[in-house]
Amino acid sequence: MEEDKNKEKLSSLEALLFIYGEPIAETKIQKTLGLKKAETEALIAAFKEELARPDRGLTLVVTSGKVQLVTKVQFNTLLESFAKEELGGELTPASLETLSIIAYLGPVNRAKIDYLRGVNSAFTVRNLLLRGLIERETNPDDSHSYLYAPSVELIRHLGLSNRESLPDYQKFQSLLKIGEEHNAG
Repeated sequence: MEEDKNKEKLSSLEALLFIYGEPIAETKIQKTLGLKKAETEALIAAFKEELARPDRGLTLVVTSGKVQLVTKVQFNTLLESFAKEELGGELTPASLETLSIIAYLGPVNRAKIDYLRGVNSAFTVRNLLLRGLIERETNPDDSHSYLYAPSVELIRHLGLSNRESLPDYQKFQSLLKIGEEHNAG
């Protein structure tokens, strides 16, 4: 029974690190998972040990009280090659979907992008950043995360004078406002 509970905690940590996608403070992990400090440290250590197996492609980076789920170093060449190919080609459907979310909702954090898309968007967001289609800024509500917004380059490339000129932008904003009021009430 205790082993099942530990597996559930490890799965929860993995899901949290995956969706967050950036370094997350151990204290935030502790609070989110409802653990004590020692439990959090033991859970991170156990997950790091599990990921150290040779049949795993991910690992944990733990520094200065922060934790991040990352790919293992031995896959750098493969992933660099993949990234170069992605940057040189057309925007993928995933990139277009992410770009649309950022264009209409921005500034928006990655967790919300991931939630709306239902998948981790770290690579896609990074690709859009490298192409100069989006910009990122530190989140004023959480200095450990970023907000993403459409870049001036994107607006210019689309031939628009401002973001409000996007198709149905005002209609979309009205629907968002109604949804937010409904959720708040």
